[in-house]
Amino acid sequence: MPKNWVSAKELFAKVFEPKLRIIDVRSNLMDHHYGATKYAEGHLPNAVRLDLEHDLSGPKSKHGGRHPYPSVQHIKQVFEHIGVSDGTRVVAYDDAGGMFAARVWWLLKYIGHENVQLLDGGIQAWLEAGFSLETKVPSFAKGKLTGTPRSELLASVEEVRTVKDRSDVLLIDARAPERYRGDIEPIDRIPGHIPGAINRPFGKNLDNGKFKSLEALKEQYQDLTGPEEKILYCGSGVSAAHNALVFHELGIPHRLYAGSYSDWVSYPEHDVETGEATLDRSQVPVDS
Repeated sequence: MPKNWVSAKELFAKVFEPKLRIIDVRSNLMDHHYGATKYAEGHLPNAVRLDLEHDLSGPKSKHGGRHPYPSVQHIKQVFEHIGVSDGTRVVAYDDAGGMFAARVWWLLKYIGHENVQLLDGGIQAWLEAGFSLETKVPSFAKGKLTGTPRSELLASVEEVRTVKDRSDVLLIDARAPERYRGDIEPIDRIPGHIPGAINRPFGKNLDNGKFKSLEALKEQYQDLTGPEEKILYCGSGVSAAHNALVFHELGIPHRLYAGSYSDWVSYPEHDVETGEATLDRSQVPVDS
């Protein structure tokens, strides 16, 4: 049984447990009102909403990317405000295969809260199982989080700068292949990828919107079980958390470059590459 995601039927059986918090994090990178609108139209019973831009990101500045990593104090305040304590089980969902919900998973893991999962298949799986939505906005008593932040899970931009010249580190880009190659770039100012990175799109963790079987995921990532250090990134540190969740499930050590590509290109001196990977990493395919 997976540790990091749960089925709609399993969640339904626990939905009103007092130590459960269900978090709706539906989002759209092109429409910042999307999540609030969808939540108001209907959400899982007892679900609270967190906003990617305001709740799950820090203040924007020259560097740090489009969704800057929030401070530990901010993370704790956000989750305590919706009633998350050390003993709380958290299940997050969205309608994008877990792309945004994985941000909740990662932030909680980072501050030392381990009991967090994604709803496999998101709100679509909930509805397909025949379960209903509600529009009532719940409220909960303030929680208390005392976990110790795990700074070792983060990789700095200074470290990422050295990757191209190191054979003991793999930099892994979670974006769609066309963005990785630089064929298109709808959001960031320069198309391409960080030099030396290989491409493992987070969408390939899914089959029809749900996580692939553990056996299929193990096969998909079997070439990444070597001793090289893995640093994950995407456009702004959101979808890379999806790969981080799967890597955690498979026991593959990794770190996250939180600012990701949008932070990388905020430095004019940084080079970018386009096309397929150019480094000679013959033991690692460009794509799965």
